Amino acid sequence: MTAELAFTSRSARARIAIASALLLGLTAGAARAHDTWLLPASSQAKPGNSLRLEMTSGMAFPKRESPIKPDRIASQGVRLGGRRLPFDDPRVNKKELILTATLDRPGVATFWLDLHPRTLELTAEDVEHYFEEIGASAAVRERWQSAPEPRRWRESYTKHVKTFVRVGTPGSDRSWSEPVGSAFELVPERDPTGLRAGDELVVRLLRNGAPAAGVTVGLLRAGETKSVDRPTGDDGRVTFTIGAAGWYLLRSTDLRPASGPDLDWESDFATLTFEAQAAAAKDPGGSR
Repeated sequence: MTAELAFTSRSARARIAIASALLLGLTAGAARAHDTWLLPASSQAKPGNSLRLEMTSGMAFPKRESPIKPDRIASQGVRLGGRRLPFDDPRVNKKELILTATLDRPGVATFWLDLHPRTLELTAEDVEHYFEEIGASAAVRERWQSAPEPRRWRESYTKHVKTFVRVGTPGSDRSWSEPVGSAFELVPERDPTGLRAGDELVVRLLRNGAPAAGVTVGLLRAGETKSVDRPTGDDGRVTFTIGAAGWYLLRSTDLRPASGPDLDWESDFATLTFEAQAAAAKDPGGSR
């Protein structure tokens, strides 16, 4: 076996190990290879209509693999035109948690959920793969490498998901640009329901409401396997160019040493989904 094939095999085994533990409930959502996201049935809706959304975890966005149980939800909300709206009672299918909401007015609807923390344990081999998947900082890697043997990885993680839908003609509604108050949150600085291929999207990453600097944010287009990963600046901002039309997943992980005695690490995972439309057709005659 060549060195390249051996590396590929080890990487595949690590992914399988983490995914298997996820399905067993030991590491649900632990690695970026197993993201959790919220996806609406459509990125466009009519005022007064009910909209279906699906929350799921999977290794290949947007493929649905495992649902989130309702008792894991710590907080949730819908915001439209600056007003809070409720979700209807959720129900669980084999591969997703289904939520619905009635959108009673025009605007840009923001949907979000925060989950209760869960605990996971990883082997040393899985940790190295985990670091690659989340773009772990040099400080985190150094702390792990300098830990005395036998090294243990016990982590408490919390997930935060978000998405947006355009309802009718939004008018002056800019509530999409306001944080919802999650402990770890991606906030767009451009209406995510009006994006087209070729547009630039600036996103703020917030940790407890303050800019999260030097944290990796990834942008992944539906059906693709490799994301575009970039670190946030000192102001917590990062900029991406939307390459093509389609659904996208923004994702980031804040991994840090634990503050309690029974844990080694704590983390927050944030995801945000949006749909970009095709680029506007150019005027063949040009402007005169």
